[in-house]
Amino acid sequence: MDAPGVSVVLVVRNGEAYIRDALASVTQSRIAPLEILVVDGGSSDRTPAIAAATPLVRVVAQRSTGIANAYNEGIAEARGELIAFISHDDLWTAGKLDIQVAAMQAEPGLLFTVGMVEHFLEPGCVPPEGFRRELLERPYPGLIMETLMARRRAFELVGGFDPSFAVAEDTDWFARAKDAQVPMRVLPQVLVRKRVHGTNASLNVKAIDHLLLRAMRRSIARKREAS
Repeated sequence: MDAPGVSVVLVVRNGEAYIRDALASVTQSRIAPLEILVVDGGSSDRTPAIAAATPLVRVVAQRSTGIANAYNEGIAEARGELIAFISHDDLWTAGKLDIQVAAMQAEPGLLFTVGMVEHFLEPGCVPPEGFRRELLERPYPGLIMETLMARRRAFELVGGFDPSFAVAEDTDWFARAKDAQVPMRVLPQVLVRKRVHGTNASLNVKAIDHLLLRAMRRSIARKREAS
């Protein structure tokens, strides 16, 4: 069976320090992505030039603001049947695309898959405030953007990412997908190595606690309305 086309979406602003490694990790599978869409939120460094010089990359200037809107623009631009995501400062493990595409082909009813995540501390850096240091000790299941591979149908059912979430937009999306009973699977393989470097907005627990709580409250409200 021929592998379906995969569009990879990377949203970034001023990511020149790590984006080259992130983009290189996308190609470490037997299956090549159909395209890599780099949605640039107005970088003032060399990020767009580095991205544009990378094979398969199409740089898209973000028209709106915010991370959630950037993801939504990337999804709208994507041409692939499957859509996957990577952050500019993280790394996919070798074979990630192969593993997830195989899982999606084996179970056509699955609308998205995620996998395990391994966190690593960037040399010379300290974790952001509130970071859970136990995350550095072993892999954990990753309901995060960087492990997500979804069929376009998943976004049609769940909707896009909510721009009212400055961060934690993925937590809200996964909660909505769960409440809608969208078929998914957590794969046992480590698919992402998440870099901890002191300024990760998504790992600053104190900064995002109120957003996580809002996502949880919305989920509770949806369940009450459905009962």
